Amino acid sequence: MYAVYILASRRNGTLYVGVTTDLPRRVFEHKAGTVPGFTRKHGVKQLMHFEIFDDVNNAIAREKQLKRWRRQWKIELIQDGNPDWHDLYPELSP
Repeated sequence: MYAVYILASRRNGTLYVGVTTDLPRRVFEHKAGTVPGFTRKHGVKQLMHFEIFDDVNNAIAREKQLKRWRRQWKIELIQDGNPDWHDLYPELSP
């Protein structure tokens, strides 16, 4: 399983797009601030959107596509599936 995800610092805040093979673990790392970089520096910790892929090439292509998108398009994508901007991380727990 491969996941492309969008994190936000808050509603309409700073956004981050990433790809991973283990979404729960990766989001936990962002939340805990264990990995230095953009998300820790900007407090980007809330999972707003994710998409699951079976093929790594499709996941990477989608990540690259989303990273090229305008900010407003990413906000609209989030609002289409998560209009209240709830952190989706709790939904990943078994």
